Amino acid sequence: MDFIQKLMSGFRLDLSPVKEPLGFIRLLEWLFTIFAFATTGGYVGSSSMTTNCPNATSNTDIVANFGYPFRLPSRPYEMSFCNGTKVNMYLTGDFSSSAEFFVCVGVFAFLYCTFTLILYLGYQHVYRETTRGPIIDLILTGIFAFMWLVSSSAWGKGLTDVKHATSPQTLSELCNPHCLIKEYPPMGRLNASVIFGFLNLILWVGNCWFIYKETPFHKPAHQPPNPEDPGSSS
Repeated sequence: MDFIQKLMSGFRLDLSPVKEPLGFIRLLEWLFTIFAFATTGGYVGSSSMTTNCPNATSNTDIVANFGYPFRLPSRPYEMSFCNGTKVNMYLTGDFSSSAEFFVCVGVFAFLYCTFTLILYLGYQHVYRETTRGPIIDLILTGIFAFMWLVSSSAWGKGLTDVKHATSPQTLSELCNPHCLIKEYPPMGRLNASVIFGFLNLILWVGNCWFIYKETPFHKPAHQPPNPEDPGSSS
């Protein structure tokens, strides 16, 4: 209880850091991390085909559903053949590792952005007075930038494989004769997730420079002369 009181007593709300690149870019990171993992997690899609049987009075729809985390064999779908038989088929490929890693990076980056925004806006005096704060912030921001590079690249490759594995054109090759493609799965949301991932990479890499300027490692190129130095007077 005493710790909470001390914590609240040191809180000084100051919105001026948001007007500076350090706070403004962090706010953008907070928004774009939400967009990144929200467009991936919870996704549900389906590929739809129709049997193309000769002399058939009606054709049968074939729908293959899939979704996050993209363990495709975990969701069977029913394949109908022209002879009247129906067989449970499975989509091929498990792309959960790249998808879950991408979402995990997004969630942890969101939590870190939330923490640092509270630090910037409420405890700016503590952040600037200590040398360890900016240094730790710089190290963690650099780590997250690297994680965005790895996770976005992995998920981009995984998404390409998901598109191929769930394409009605790929699934129609299992039909005899070929099925007619009825509907492709909507992939715009997943495409946006990859774009948001690489945008986060740009933001986090760029923000490293502004955090670096807060550390003691950064020295001004031109320091003003010391008026007490006798050598500075002509």
